[in-house]
Amino acid sequence: MEELKVKRRKDSVELDLQHTLEMCSKHANVMQALELYDKVVAEGSMSFDQYCFNVVLYLCSSAATGEFCLKRGFQIYEAMKLQGVLPNEATFTAVARLAVAKGDGDLAFDMVKQMAEAKITPRLRSYSPALYTYCKHKIADKAFEVDEHMRAAGVRPEEAELEAVLKLSVELGLEDKVYSLLHRLRATVREVSASTVGVVQQWFTSTAAVNAGKLNWSNLPQTDAVKKAVERGGGGWHGLGWLGKGPWEVNTSQLDEEGVCQTCGERLVTIDLDPRETEMFAESLFKLACQREAKNNEFRKFQAWLDQHGPFDAIVDAANVALHNQNFGDRGFNFYQLNAVVNGIQKKIGSNREPLVLLHHQRTKGRAATASSAMSILKRWQNADCIYTTPTGSNDDWYWLYAAVRYKCVLVTNDEMRDHLFELLGNEFFPKWKERHQVRFTLNRKDPVFHMPPPYSIVIQESEKGSWHIPKSGGDDIAMPREWLCVCRPGDQRVEVTEPEEQLSPKEPHLPRKSQRPKSSESSSIRHESEECMPVAMIFSAQKVEVAEPQEQPPSLKKVRSPRRSHLPYSSTILQKLKAAERMCTEKPIDFQI
Repeated sequence: MEELKVKRRKDSVELDLQHTLEMCSKHANVMQALELYDKVVAEGSMSFDQYCFNVVLYLCSSAATGEFCLKRGFQIYEAMKLQGVLPNEATFTAVARLAVAKGDGDLAFDMVKQMAEAKITPRLRSYSPALYTYCKHKIADKAFEVDEHMRAAGVRPEEAELEAVLKLSVELGLEDKVYSLLHRLRATVREVSASTVGVVQQWFTSTAAVNAGKLNWSNLPQTDAVKKAVERGGGGWHGLGWLGKGPWEVNTSQLDEEGVCQTCGERLVTIDLDPRETEMFAESLFKLACQREAKNNEFRKFQAWLDQHGPFDAIVDAANVALHNQNFGDRGFNFYQLNAVVNGIQKKIGSNREPLVLLHHQRTKGRAATASSAMSILKRWQNADCIYTTPTGSNDDWYWLYAAVRYKCVLVTNDEMRDHLFELLGNEFFPKWKERHQVRFTLNRKDPVFHMPPPYSIVIQESEKGSWHIPKSGGDDIAMPREWLCVCRPGDQRVEVTEPEEQLSPKEPHLPRKSQRPKSSESSSIRHESEECMPVAMIFSAQKVEVAEPQEQPPSLKKVRSPRRSHLPYSSTILQKLKAAERMCTEKPIDFQI
């Protein structure tokens, strides 16, 4: 009994020690942690365990800009080894950070190698100290060695690590390294941070970039070979090396609704999702959902319900839609708004199937659901077997996401999908899937407005002609257009337009953006009515620059766009002439809708 009491007192003291160290870590109080360590060592009544050592080492490495903390950190690590306390991944990483403060990249890298010898799986944070140190001091061979070691260990670098190696490669003018790193960035991130964009701009404006591919200029890949390489890669890149010759033009640009760059006229592409990847994603999502929604096998019941009533062409996140711009209380759950979106998306995609509405069952019992109109809507959905109510304790997100992935259909929600649940899905396939399938919406006094997935992939793209387009972070292409970095070599299938009054080629007419084009029938009537009230000279002028009929696939703009202008000079000329024609029409004003 006495031994039990002693053990409990000892456990209590150790818990107090851990708690105090945790508070030191929370408030970054390294000095208090060191005082506590010295006190425990001096008293000798107890010893530090692995966890306590790691907390103190972490604090020392965080404050290691000072000589004192750096020195104490190494002393404590040596004491840990003398006491026979086995290090773990956190220990090696903390010591690697101490090595960085000391400017010793070799010691930081050695910590990673020791982890491998101890059969401890390294993490990205384990490699970062050595990688950043070598990059900072421009020790290229060592930095690339760390990078290769990381990849061999199955540790995938993120944008920050790739940026560090890319910057080093740019500063040293290593064209092959820069090329491969741009493609690794393409495969790793969807949109590029401002700092990485700066490094990319630094490369393309450098002398080394001007000469990039020079050794191969006499033996550039044939057009067919490039096209086949693009097809093999799924679109958006070829990986055959730098194409074109000479200096690069770097501009900030935007894309129109069709995915055409407003600077160079290049049309960006949609990069195919791997069907096998989609299936694997659905399987992993189902397993995760079953683990989280374990009560009474609720998620398996949902899967069985889908087997019976699917497939569906659209999934609606009912809570997100019904609570949009509402007060989020029970009274704020807007069934009329939800019904308008459900009907609207079915009409938008032209489906004969009713969309699947995912709704928590409590929403069918609350005050908002007792209104006669809401009861009528719910009854209609139930009769059509197009509503599924999730049980108490379940997370609706698992249900609507799984259904959308399983049926490869659109998902109507404004949810940004950034919380912990979605972090479990990883950062590789999920963003690509989300980009291709999420439909956002806005509501007005009339009908809902749906923002369909873009007809292009928001990812670094390398064209068949050697140009590059890099999406910058920020902007959602709805409220705020996204900016892209447009990088082309001069003469890349573009012709500089210098004479504003030069007649457009009939084979390559200037088309207004899709949102600005009149319908074909309207376009015809506009021309006839304008001719009735315009003077002869104005009619001739308008005919000379006649606006082309809209087409399903507008012809390429590459040969008529100026690489130095975001808009063609003709657009303002046409607009001025047509507006003048409007003013000349005294009997019936004409709106040309340009």
